[in-house]
Amino acid sequence: MDTGGGGEPQLRVIDIRPRDDRERTGVIEDSEHIGQLVLEWRLDPDSGASEGTAAHLDDHLVIVCNQGYSSSLAAAQLQQLGFARATDLDGGIEGWIGHGLPVLPPPDAGGGHGA
Repeated sequence: MDTGGGGEPQLRVIDIRPRDDRERTGVIEDSEHIGQLVLEWRLDPDSGASEGTAAHLDDHLVIVCNQGYSSSLAAAQLQQLGFARATDLDGGIEGWIGHGLPVLPPPDAGGGHGA
């Protein structure tokens, strides 16, 4: 796997929830959506399918789901691919909201594509 080239490590918050969930609860500001089923190959710069979403191995990837269960599995899979700084948001978006932290309407609310 390519390390993605030079550059400074990035903090990336990646929301793996389906569109309906993002529309229902909102999203964390500056988060990006990559569906759970395509997460690994969209982040892998060697997959040929990253479509501009490839990550550097030293990026800090914070994976977000509804309650923190799916995201912990996704982060573990990313760690196995060499993304040592992949982690998940403890408690998911529900925990985030439960702590009174802000959410925004998703950029694709009311239209667009993707799940």
